[in-house]
Amino acid sequence: MTKLPLYDELPIDPKYPPKTAWGVWGEDDNLGTLNNLTEERTAKASQTCVRRGAVFSLNWNLESPNPPLFNRSQINHQIRDRTGEGKRFDDVYHDFNTQSSSQWDGLRHVCFGDSGVFYNNISSSNITPGDDATDRLGIHHMARRGIAGRAVLLDYGRWAEKQGKKINPLTRYEYTVNELEQVANDQGVTFEYGDILLIRTGWMSTYIREGHRLSELMDLAKPECIGIKACQETYRWVWDNRFSAVASDAVAFEAFPVLDWKDSCHSQFLGAFGCPIGEMFYLEELAEDSAKDGRYEYLFTSAPLNKYQGVATPPNAVCLK
Repeated sequence: MTKLPLYDELPIDPKYPPKTAWGVWGEDDNLGTLNNLTEERTAKASQTCVRRGAVFSLNWNLESPNPPLFNRSQINHQIRDRTGEGKRFDDVYHDFNTQSSSQWDGLRHVCFGDSGVFYNNISSSNITPGDDATDRLGIHHMARRGIAGRAVLLDYGRWAEKQGKKINPLTRYEYTVNELEQVANDQGVTFEYGDILLIRTGWMSTYIREGHRLSELMDLAKPECIGIKACQETYRWVWDNRFSAVASDAVAFEAFPVLDWKDSCHSQFLGAFGCPIGEMFYLEELAEDSAKDGRYEYLFTSAPLNKYQGVATPPNAVCLK
């Protein structure tokens, strides 16, 4: 479609569920809101956002958090001597869960509502191994396209501290889009069509400071965290701002635990919009630098793992400014 509908105009066809973007980019689409990253917008970002040539990696250690949350597996790294004489090496990863550290949740991760149907009307039977399995919504579609464009950072953690808010990011706490608008205003950030939205909550800095005693502070199998409030206002704001993807430094982009998966950011962003969700992005050095120079827009690049039919991926992301 040349002009996207507003949130309140969704769906584009009554045959689709309410407030879904199914069919907006065609019934065969596997990329969702990444379609907002046109060549023109990427070119503009490369021309306007990079001034110093400074590069910031957004990838946390693959070994972090340690131990992994949600009972996910811990990566096991094996270095192998190919000659037995210490002359040539390779390495192998065992028990590598793509969602144990920094990650993109792909469009196969969570269905829309409780329907068992995923973005663009794709059945779970098309995803699970079996005779009906296809490549629809696999992470390889994101990988083969690549992700590059303008990113903006909203440093909610610093803003909240300046406001005198006493927040423990390791507990369930909801922030609102109204607060994010205030952060953007204070930072001088304006949104552009196709932006990648990055939000620093302070979760990761708190984890880094308190991680040695994390098991004393939370249930590692059922962790809590700060995140955006899951509600109609949030869904409308994300869609109508035309973000191509969203990510934060917390273990979940939305406040966790999720109270109702049928009405959650995971359900709406992944299942309804086809919008990738980034979690546990390392934003500390980027935020610190931006707090010094007052610039919160960047050229963002991400190269997902080109794994056929994959569900999620480390982001392999950097920001340049």
